[in-house]
Amino acid sequence: MVTLNRIYTRTGDGGTTRLATGAPVSKASLRVDSYGGVDETNAAIGQARQHTAADPVLDAILERIQNDLFDLGADLATPEQHGKPEWEPLRVVESQVERLEREIDQLNGEMSALTSFVLPGGSPAAAALHVARTVCRRAERGVVALSEMDGEIVGTPAIKYLNRLSDLLFVAARWANDKGQADVLWKPGATR
Repeated sequence: MVTLNRIYTRTGDGGTTRLATGAPVSKASLRVDSYGGVDETNAAIGQARQHTAADPVLDAILERIQNDLFDLGADLATPEQHGKPEWEPLRVVESQVERLEREIDQLNGEMSALTSFVLPGGSPAAAALHVARTVCRRAERGVVALSEMDGEIVGTPAIKYLNRLSDLLFVAARWANDKGQADVLWKPGATR
């Protein structure tokens, strides 16, 4: 259980923060940027949910994902250490990725196949979900960059989760556009 009695501590005023392990790190570090990108994705999904409350299927999926994103942030804020840690760190696991895949299949199964790329837009919910999708892709790029740094370890399920989440957000945006019927399709060269 997390207890937050004070919101400001002034300990980060010098540009540093602490990871979940207690290790100090620059707020400009790629690790902090990575879990910050996950937090931004979560906020974008929260904004999109302002338009999905009337859809109990989609809104329940998005609510669960927001919780998963806190798990992912905790995972990224707790780098793997040599030796046995004092506590079992929270890690994203493969079953969370598999659940996203099932939900993608569930939503996508009720829509017709695409005949063109989809322009971000349509309903307010779809537009907000497309923004969340692009924010998620940026977060994914940051986490991948972190995983490619010497000495940094990022679990494979964490990277897979973000990749699958952006796919789910794309399908969710189509779902929010009357199950794809109100999608705005790209017309190549139409504005020449």
